[in-house]
Amino acid sequence: MDTDQLIRTLAADNAHRAPRVGAMLTMALLVAAPLSILIFATFLGVRADVMSAMRNPFFDMKFAVTLSLAIPAIIVSLHLSRPEALMRGWGWLLLLPVGLLAVAIGSEAMMAPAMPATMRLMGKNSRACLMAIPAMSLPLLAGAIFGLRHGAPARPALAGALAGLLSAGLAATLYATHCTDDSPLFVATWYTIATVVVTGIGAAVGARVLRY
Repeated sequence: MDTDQLIRTLAADNAHRAPRVGAMLTMALLVAAPLSILIFATFLGVRADVMSAMRNPFFDMKFAVTLSLAIPAIIVSLHLSRPEALMRGWGWLLLLPVGLLAVAIGSEAMMAPAMPATMRLMGKNSRACLMAIPAMSLPLLAGAIFGLRHGAPARPALAGALAGLLSAGLAATLYATHCTDDSPLFVATWYTIATVVVTGIGAAVGARVLRY
C-alpha cells in the first residue's frame, strides 16, 4: 500500500471518530479544569479590586486576548486531529490575539500614560505570571493531550503545541482575574513568554504521545 492510499484509509477510518475527539477533548478539559482552579484558589485568588477593574478597558482586553488564543487553538487542534488535515488556511486564526494586542498597545500609546512604558512593561507581577500560567496550564495540557490522542494527527508535535496554546490561553484567562497589571505591554511580554513555555512543553510531549 502506497502512502497516499494509507492516508486515505486512515482518513476514512477516522471519519467517524472526529466527533469523539471533540467530545473527549471537552470532557478531558472539564476534568482538568478543577485542578487548575484549585491551584489558582490556593495560591492566587481574584484581585481585590476586580469590580472597579472591570471598568478599565485594558482589564477587559486581557480576557479578549487570552480567549482569542484559547478558542482558535481548540478549533485548529480539532481540525488537525485528522490525519489528512493541513494547516493551510487555518493558521490565521492563531493571529487574532496578536492583532488585538497590537490594537491595544496602539490605543494605550495614544493615551496620556499613567506611568513610563518601562514600568508598564515590567509591571509588578512578572514573576508570578511566569510561574502561575504554566503551573495552571499543566493539568489542562494533560487533558488536551489525552483528548487529542483519540484522533490521528499527522504532525504530532504541532498538535501538541496547539494543546499547549489552548491550555495556556485558558490558564491565562484564569490568571487575568488575579493580575493587577493591565497594560497591553505587560500582557504582550509576560503572558507571551509564559505561553511559549507551555507551547514548547506541549510540542515536546505531543511529538512522543500523539504519534499513531
